[in-house]
Amino acid sequence: MIDRLRSLLRPLVVPLWMAASLGCAVAQPATPAVPVAATPVASGMAPRVLACVTCHGKEGRATPEGYFPRIAGKPAGYLANQLLNFRDGRRSYPQMTSLIEHLTDDYLREMAAHFAALEVPYAPPPAPQAPPAALEKGRLLVQQGDAARGIPACVQCHGQAMTGVNPFIPGLLGLPRDYLNSQLGAWKTGQRRAHAPDCMADIARQLTPDDVSAVSAWLAAQPVPGGGKPAARLAQPLPVRCGGVDGVPVAAG
Repeated sequence: MIDRLRSLLRPLVVPLWMAASLGCAVAQPATPAVPVAATPVASGMAPRVLACVTCHGKEGRATPEGYFPRIAGKPAGYLANQLLNFRDGRRSYPQMTSLIEHLTDDYLREMAAHFAALEVPYAPPPAPQAPPAALEKGRLLVQQGDAARGIPACVQCHGQAMTGVNPFIPGLLGLPRDYLNSQLGAWKTGQRRAHAPDCMADIARQLTPDDVSAVSAWLAAQPVPGGGKPAARLAQPLPVRCGGVDGVPVAAG
């Protein structure tokens, strides 16, 4: 099964002169990084990412129930970083790594740009999966944080609408509760890592299991405003320095 899915992702092999005439994207050896926003959506990319939609849903629109996250409409820089993280071992999910381990940086960026450009509706959220007291605890952590424990509010980095910020910061709404739980847990235990400084790992280690459960329950129960489109910029600088978000201002001190 994995071999079949990997074959779907494999770049088409055609002579360069033919690729130019057909408008195809040809996988090249990795070149110095370029801003993802400047990477065009590859012509004919949709049939090449059928392996992705096997888990993430048609057009990258996974449901809010279950485990796999939606990737359609997420910021292109974030998606590209995650593909690189899976390929290079900073994130651990063998099925993902097996699919993309031989793909170049440029090809992964083309995949990210393809899914980032998709505009498909979000499904309504499921019913709340926690008692009111836990949901209120989650809301407070998301919207206000806990300064005494060094936990910034989620909205300070992921945007006031919680739909993310272009080009590098993901939205947290419209995701399954199980997925949110697993990712916060993975950061706490070091199974998920990002480019240094890994701010999410630092934050996750300050959260108790009850905190994680409350935050994920509240986020999963929220409707997604504005079609889930990421904000163009943060309203204020990031509260802490984070890797992989080049160019985003950080608050002094």
